[in-house]
Amino acid sequence: MDREALVDLGAITANVAALCELVRGSQVLAAVKADGYGHGMVPAARAALAGGAGWLGVADLDEAVALRRAGITAPVLCMMTFGDPAEAVRHGIDLAAGSAGYLATIEAAAVRAGVEARLHLKADTGLSRGGATAADWPGLVAAALDAQARGSVRVTGLWSHFACADIPGHPSIAAQLAAFAHAVAVAEKAGVTPEVRHIANTAAALTVPESRYDLVRFGGGVYGLSTLPGGAPSWLRPAMTLRARLAMVKRVPAGTGVSYGHRYVTSRETTLGLVPLGYADGVPRGAAGLPLVSARGRRWPIAGTVCMDQFVVDFGDEPAAVGDEVVLFGPGDGGEPTAQEWGERLGTISYDIATGIGARVPRSYPAGGH
Repeated sequence: MDREALVDLGAITANVAALCELVRGSQVLAAVKADGYGHGMVPAARAALAGGAGWLGVADLDEAVALRRAGITAPVLCMMTFGDPAEAVRHGIDLAAGSAGYLATIEAAAVRAGVEARLHLKADTGLSRGGATAADWPGLVAAALDAQARGSVRVTGLWSHFACADIPGHPSIAAQLAAFAHAVAVAEKAGVTPEVRHIANTAAALTVPESRYDLVRFGGGVYGLSTLPGGAPSWLRPAMTLRARLAMVKRVPAGTGVSYGHRYVTSRETTLGLVPLGYADGVPRGAAGLPLVSARGRRWPIAGTVCMDQFVVDFGDEPAAVGDEVVLFGPGDGGEPTAQEWGERLGTISYDIATGIGARVPRSYPAGGH
């Protein structure tokens, strides 16, 4: 294949099994939003369930419904609060509500569908993104209990999300834990009896055991990635390898300008190789000049500007040939770069790299795992 994102589903299953063991006593939700962090939502979901995940998490309603249409019957939590939830309600999706307004939207959809909606009330404990503020929380809880009394919804969860769990020791972590404990107490005192309470993401579950509650939401950890300093622990294996084959090789003289803007000029006679991946495929333009490509047993820098569909590598006198494999990132077994390294070199995170791989790069799933 000329270019592909090779996804090791066995690694996903093993990662989830290890995470389940780590947080034994809490249920595990595997986040498969954003097309399974770029790995393919449905295959990743099945692999995560095989590893012991009891829940799946998505961002939007279309993702949730797509899982059901693929035949997946496990509990699914849709974590964002926008759009018409009618079809998700009909499919038994657990829905998040962080405002009385969206709660009313969910209730109306449930009434139309004749189905009791499953509801997770979201408290904003300090991320200042989705969820009800401390001031609005009692009103949301009361509205949810009223709707529950009418038989249109059932409050199945209470939840929140950390802002800085990947900055170990950040004072907001303890503050958010305390705020969440208070929100849970307010809701339960009012009469809410949730099936699950959850605030921990991958970083929190790994570093703040007291955050685990009844359910832990693992995102990047499922795929062997993490936003913690230094990345995921070594017992989690990166599941994706991004690779391509050289589409063209040519010998050029010294002083040859390479790619747009001639930001790179050859210093001597050299061999250039053309890699059929570009920024439309998720290779950041900022990678120009960085040694983030592995081929023929060693690292090579990207020569000049990354184009929309391709980039160039200067191989010097290395006998490169059309069809030679080029690895952009993988698990690192053979010295190739990892998504963690790409993120660090480009001032971003591994999630950004993995989810950015474009749709025209085929995802391949080899049998047998690693």
